[in-house]
Amino acid sequence: MAKTAVLETVIALGGRDVPIRVYRNPRARQIILRVDGVGDDGDGIVLTLPRRTDLAEGLELAREKRDWVLERLERLAPRVPFSAGARIPLGGVDHEIRHRPDGRGGVWRDGFAIVVSGRPEHLARRVRDWLREQARSEIATRVQEKACLLERAPGRITVRDTRSRWGSCSHDGNLSFCWRLVMAPMMVLDYVVAHEVAHLRWNHHGPRFWGTVATLTADAEAARRWLDDHGERLHRYG
Repeated sequence: MAKTAVLETVIALGGRDVPIRVYRNPRARQIILRVDGVGDDGDGIVLTLPRRTDLAEGLELAREKRDWVLERLERLAPRVPFSAGARIPLGGVDHEIRHRPDGRGGVWRDGFAIVVSGRPEHLARRVRDWLREQARSEIATRVQEKACLLERAPGRITVRDTRSRWGSCSHDGNLSFCWRLVMAPMMVLDYVVAHEVAHLRWNHHGPRFWGTVATLTADAEAARRWLDDHGERLHRYG
């Protein structure tokens, strides 16, 4: 069952009104508090509650974590919209978005530029759709290659805009990935694919699992460090 929004308002923290969006997720085991964009109101708090947790308990946790929330808000990287002239990473390398209204071909890569044709009001959506397709193609190819090495058959491969996980593997072998990985260095995308494909063999994170990951990707530790240090920034684009 998907999470559902139960409240959108502002909460007073340290003399500042901070937008807050509260969700209830039946699968959540504990209160989850994160700082993120919450829509038209800008950056604020996203609070996820388990099924039986009182709303008041979640709001009280947000107040208790006031200093942490305000510090995180100050540290957020600037938002970068998908607009003409913006620079966004692709494979870890900055590319400039260029708009050619009279061009043909939708969206394409030209050196270190992402060129978008068509009307300006469609530019952001076209860039997002194009990035998703780039991610889908790159991820699917690597999944098939790595699964073949393990003599495993992956299930369905989906690409979504997820926040809680970069990738996941279900009990029946279906794999899901965040499309924003295509903006990260390729070694990072490769690691996340290797991680989830390794779950086709092992349903835990024990030594044998990590040994398998090491056979499927070049530098898992460096990729994990990159995600820890820079992963949040990928969600500030678009």
